[in-house]
Amino acid sequence: MTTTDSFLLAEQTRSAIDRLAGTLHDYRHGDVRPVADRLPVVLTDLLGVTVAGMRTPELRRLLDVWPTPAGPHPLVGCERRTDPDTAARLLATAACSQELDEGNKHAAGHPAAHVVPAALAAAHESPTPVTGERLLTAVAVGYEVAARFGRALRRDPAWHTHGHWGVTGAAAAAAVVHGCTVGQLAAAIDVSTDLMTVTPWTSVLAGDFARNLWLGQAAVGGLLAARLARAGLAVNRGGAAAAFDLLGTLDPEVLVEDLGERWLVAEGYLKQHAACSYTHPAVDLVQSLRRADGWSGDDVASVHVATHGLARPLLQRDPVTRLGGMFSMPFVVAVACTADAVDPSTMEPGTAAFERAAAFSDRVVVEVRADLDAHLPRRRVTEVVVELADGRTVALAQPDPIGDTAHFPLGEADVVAKIDRLLAAGPDRATDASRGADGPRAADLLAGVRALVDAPDVVAAYAALPYVGAH
Repeated sequence: MTTTDSFLLAEQTRSAIDRLAGTLHDYRHGDVRPVADRLPVVLTDLLGVTVAGMRTPELRRLLDVWPTPAGPHPLVGCERRTDPDTAARLLATAACSQELDEGNKHAAGHPAAHVVPAALAAAHESPTPVTGERLLTAVAVGYEVAARFGRALRRDPAWHTHGHWGVTGAAAAAAVVHGCTVGQLAAAIDVSTDLMTVTPWTSVLAGDFARNLWLGQAAVGGLLAARLARAGLAVNRGGAAAAFDLLGTLDPEVLVEDLGERWLVAEGYLKQHAACSYTHPAVDLVQSLRRADGWSGDDVASVHVATHGLARPLLQRDPVTRLGGMFSMPFVVAVACTADAVDPSTMEPGTAAFERAAAFSDRVVVEVRADLDAHLPRRRVTEVVVELADGRTVALAQPDPIGDTAHFPLGEADVVAKIDRLLAAGPDRATDASRGADGPRAADLLAGVRALVDAPDVVAAYAALPYVGAH
């Protein structure tokens, strides 16, 4: 790229961000029915998996050493309150820690977990009450901004998707919560890219827990960017183009493509399996074949998975941590063959389920096929062929993971069942059971989230939600 080209790209990016901010600034919750219908389900799912994440041994150990200054922001899943920045960081960390948080295939990442903690933190730092309608508006706008940056970034495959483009959505959400002008919204989006993290796949594949902090860093970066914009210390200069040059190339035309006509926030996916979403179609297919034929892992000679190029980093074997296992396609498929579910308990090192999958995983062969890349990003086509020990072969293919809005999307009842099942299997299951029929359930959480839109003070309404603070 020449110097002239780089200046032109900055100008185009500045213009695209101005257009993005100008169009989304006037959006209000309820303006687009698919978005309004989708948000409560997404929020319920995200809060539920955050509760489960906060209760894991890893998060409890982290909380034991993490400075949590006293503040107004209660954390879901525990009884602590802290300042907004700390809350945003910890909630985002918990949300992604079990690989069960919402995602978006068009963005190739997880917009909601970047955006929602920042929006909640901004509401808790506001000097005046923030309505539920404004919070939901902020989440929708922030999600759309983040997802569009994710879609517009042609990312070098060495870099993971957490912690960078999502900061733009966190900044947008915080700016909307605080009632920023169009210019301030554009400035917050652009300057947020000065605060992003460049995150390597190598840390993820090694199972480093530090990876879980990347989303939280982006949420806090968004809060900082919104403050800079409100203080008049930032302008939209198209700096995002140069910032994303560290990761790949940003296409400003894609950033605003079909803006106002198509909402990516209504086109995400909800996860059934505790693993990277690139593994999910293969898990779905194995589970379908097992249900149809009634075989178990002992009956299998080999499993052949054909998938798309996005899954190329996931070909490594022999994970030693739960997180590492969640990003190993051979291991995840092995779990699907040898256990009834791919969930945090079957991915836990040292358990019988983990050891069975580790022993089986050599029978799993994964092939990345160029012809399947032709369907990206609209479809993530995956094929599975299982060769049984008795000589039979069974096979299936599908275009997307179950739970994607384009392929058997999960509805309210599915999310409620998922969260109840996840929390019942977690480390607090005995405590939860002792609460009896009157204790909190995911259905109560969904009802509380649905009521947020009418809340005159979303901070008070959030504090009253099941699983928040001492509830």
